[in-house]
Amino acid sequence: MANKRLDSYGVHRLILERNKKKILATQDVCGICGKPVDKRLKWPDPMCAVIDHIVPVNKGGHPSDLNNLQLAHMCCNRIKSDKLFEKRDFSGNATVSNRTLPQSMNWVEYRSKK
Repeated sequence: MANKRLDSYGVHRLILERNKKKILATQDVCGICGKPVDKRLKWPDPMCAVIDHIVPVNKGGHPSDLNNLQLAHMCCNRIKSDKLFEKRDFSGNATVSNRTLPQSMNWVEYRSKK
């Protein structure tokens, strides 16, 4: 089991599952992009809710500690990958990203220019 992550089996897996339920019950905003997460969406929808390790396990983050877990969109979590970013508080009204993501093109302006 040398290649398996600690949160994929054993005690850490049980604790992770319990903490995942707590996060899904208490958090509503993506910890990465700061936008609301629709928990009704299911995998494989890219905007479905997933649990993100703030400090990735392969960078020394705890695999199941509640303080190292946050709610995220699946697409945001995949883009973040195993990078480290400062966690921000998104409880205010402004939507602020805690990292630089590739921005989508404004298709309304693109269409009006043609």
